[in-house]
Amino acid sequence: MSMLADNDPIMGDTQSCDAIEQVIVPRARDLGGFEVRRALPAQGRQMVGPFIFFDQMGPEEFLLGNGIDVCPHPHIGLATVTYLFDGEIMHRDSLATAQPIRTGELNLMSAGRGVVHSERTPQSERAKPSRLFGIQAWAALPTSHEEGAPTFAHHGREALPRITGEGKRVSLILGSFYKHSSPADFPHPSFHAEAVLAPGSVLPLDDDYDERAIFVMSGEIDIAGDTFGAGRLLVFKAGDCISVLALSNARLMLLGGEPMDGPGHIWWNFVSSSQDRIRAAKEDWKQKRFALVTGGEKDFIPLRVG
Repeated sequence: MSMLADNDPIMGDTQSCDAIEQVIVPRARDLGGFEVRRALPAQGRQMVGPFIFFDQMGPEEFLLGNGIDVCPHPHIGLATVTYLFDGEIMHRDSLATAQPIRTGELNLMSAGRGVVHSERTPQSERAKPSRLFGIQAWAALPTSHEEGAPTFAHHGREALPRITGEGKRVSLILGSFYKHSSPADFPHPSFHAEAVLAPGSVLPLDDDYDERAIFVMSGEIDIAGDTFGAGRLLVFKAGDCISVLALSNARLMLLGGEPMDGPGHIWWNFVSSSQDRIRAAKEDWKQKRFALVTGGEKDFIPLRVG
């Protein structure tokens, strides 16, 4: 996904418990025919572990013939982590990848020193009314991997560990959590998971990592007597063990990890520990020095001004 011009999300609820460091209410943004809710970066909080960008896509319904068209655009220094609850997106990139992503699957593209990709609703979905609902996060690469070769990996639904029981279903997307590990390779201690909870079930969130957060996708939860509804990113203090009580059917996204090993500068679609590197990437895109998306796509997103 391309990070288009937007104001930072604003701080949200004043409700909190002692374990919660910040509550962020994402700001809705129309990205040319579909809506996202951007939780990171936010006022007062740039990152949670390696996660420097966090968008909820939809839920959006498309009429016959419609869909999303995110034209080719560049990335450096980050990995895009795309996970869908509904719908389908066709990913194409400058590595000659052409990979549809569907419900419960993971697309992980590590940009390294530079990659270009597009994301579109495939023709098979445009031939009927369709829906799109999911999450795209950007995870900053550690300094040791910022200039590595770009890579792409796809992991099907059955390949991702699933933990069930006591009214809970947790699908591990990235990293290690709850004594399980995702098959997706990411070079920094971190975790990202989907949790689906039945009313009355309790989800523990241990202090395995210094930086942790929960995004409430749907439903209502209770933490230490405070209630939080959908569209809230709850960022927790380090060192506290958390218990999340589902007050209704709820879907949560869990994310976090260890603090990054350097500053995370972000400008448009570029992430780097070096401002000079970002300036160089701007010039490279302006001068058309990035590799092209394979498959004959001629349009592209121009360099953002400002």
